[in-house]
Amino acid sequence: MIIFCVIDGQGGGIGATIIKRLRERFGESLEIVALGTNAIATSQMLKAKANRGASGENAIVRTAGQVDLIIGPLGIVVANAMMGEVTPAVASAVASSPARKILLPLIQENIEVVGTDGISLPLLIDELIEKNLKNILA
Repeated sequence: MIIFCVIDGQGGGIGATIIKRLRERFGESLEIVALGTNAIATSQMLKAKANRGASGENAIVRTAGQVDLIIGPLGIVVANAMMGEVTPAVASAVASSPARKILLPLIQENIEVVGTDGISLPLLIDELIEKNLKNILA
């Protein structure tokens, strides 16, 4: 079974939405690990029905290399993103993980990703599932 990892910070809303949509589409057949940069984010993702979760820098650094697929906003690979919640160690661990990474181009930092048209979160998650996960889970 593929182990999915959803990483989010601050209030965990993006991660929770991703997990809810994954559960709607694939049910309980997925193993989803929620990693929050803080306890609130992890709690929200667990409420969205992640199988297990953990919070903080050490949990993310340790777990990022043990999963098959990482999903989250682009900020999870940018040091000091999410108002400093993404530490350089977290960004490095996620970027260096051998897991496939599917990142949503949502970022609050002073970074612009060219080629994105400001698509809404629900539409981005639809695209994530249909274009990126459909073949993995087929």
